[in-house]
Amino acid sequence: MPKQTLANLTSSDLAGKKVLVRVDFNVPQDATGAITDDTRIRAALPTIQHLTNAGAKVILTSHLGRPKGVTESLRLDPIATRLAELLGQPVVKCDDCIGDDVAAKVSNLGNGGVALLENVRFYPEEEKNDPEFARKLALVADMYVNDAFGTAHRAHASTEGVTKYLSPSVAGFLLDKELQYLSGAIDSPKRPLAAIVGGSKVSSKIGVIEALLGKVDKLLLGGGMIFTFYKARGLAVGKSLVEEDKLDLARSLEAMAKERGVQFLLPTDVVVADDFKPDANSQTVSINGIPDGWMGLDIGPDSVKVFQDALADCQTVIWNGPMGVFEFDKFAVGTEAIAHTLAGLTGKGAITIIGGGDSVAAVEKVGVAEQMSHISTGGGASLELLEGKVLPGIAALNDA
Repeated sequence: MPKQTLANLTSSDLAGKKVLVRVDFNVPQDATGAITDDTRIRAALPTIQHLTNAGAKVILTSHLGRPKGVTESLRLDPIATRLAELLGQPVVKCDDCIGDDVAAKVSNLGNGGVALLENVRFYPEEEKNDPEFARKLALVADMYVNDAFGTAHRAHASTEGVTKYLSPSVAGFLLDKELQYLSGAIDSPKRPLAAIVGGSKVSSKIGVIEALLGKVDKLLLGGGMIFTFYKARGLAVGKSLVEEDKLDLARSLEAMAKERGVQFLLPTDVVVADDFKPDANSQTVSINGIPDGWMGLDIGPDSVKVFQDALADCQTVIWNGPMGVFEFDKFAVGTEAIAHTLAGLTGKGAITIIGGGDSVAAVEKVGVAEQMSHISTGGGASLELLEGKVLPGIAALNDA
């Protein structure tokens, strides 16, 4: 169901209105509290600036980390400072997210002003989606904008509960862009459509693989999960990661791909190591030649070529999950090669979508993030959307 978006509202709808905006400012910080990556803050700027330019009073709410009650190191003060720098205007930082002090600070905001509420997860009622807490959050506002795709798969007070008290409740620009790319890629893709799925375990990606088998023309698998498929085929995998309880599932997924005419590609060679260490001894072997006592930590050069050939004619490619242990430079070669391949495809007119999590870290590490069509800001949310699940934070918004 298409949702109302910020773009549907006029400047006169917004001028002077107090707008509660759920953003995702859950950013990484170092030991001193300094922000090490402000991507998520920058991603929310188009929505915030659209509202301030229209003369709205902007009240931002976000979580940071997993606090158990009030946690000094997880206050949002460093985020308020960075946001003010990026916006080029003051940001009023509230020391709570509900209550009289918040109401007073919001009432003092001028048109175009911005306030940032304190970490909403300091209250356990947030994750419980407590109606009374949601009502208190909503008290200071006239309307609601959800621009936090990364939390849209959670029914929390600040993502789902507040929509019962604020109307209209609409999608911000970032959330809308995520939906257009991810839903569009699945529901009405330019074909051939390929999905590359990596990661260590089949169990964490079962839903995605099953859903994609009904949509894609080609499915390419990498990461630790491949060894469960190899073992299911009767191959020796040494000390590689295997989910013994998922062997039947692996066989059924391969059978499903065959039945649906989906080209199902596993790597043809792998880089194996004698230990799970960045400086372990390593060698490249065929999938039929994994030695006893060795473990697979990356896809090999022949696999990269096979994957590149399969992707060459694709018009839409979705990538979720690395090809190997890319945190170790020695075993990041396969992941980096796929990142460069997708960057090249974008340049030739293909739509390339990086579906959150480690894949995003990989394309950023390789320096090709800017060359992708779309990089999703939500790991879990993008996976659930690709699986075809209803995301509560989106379902709660007003229908278009």
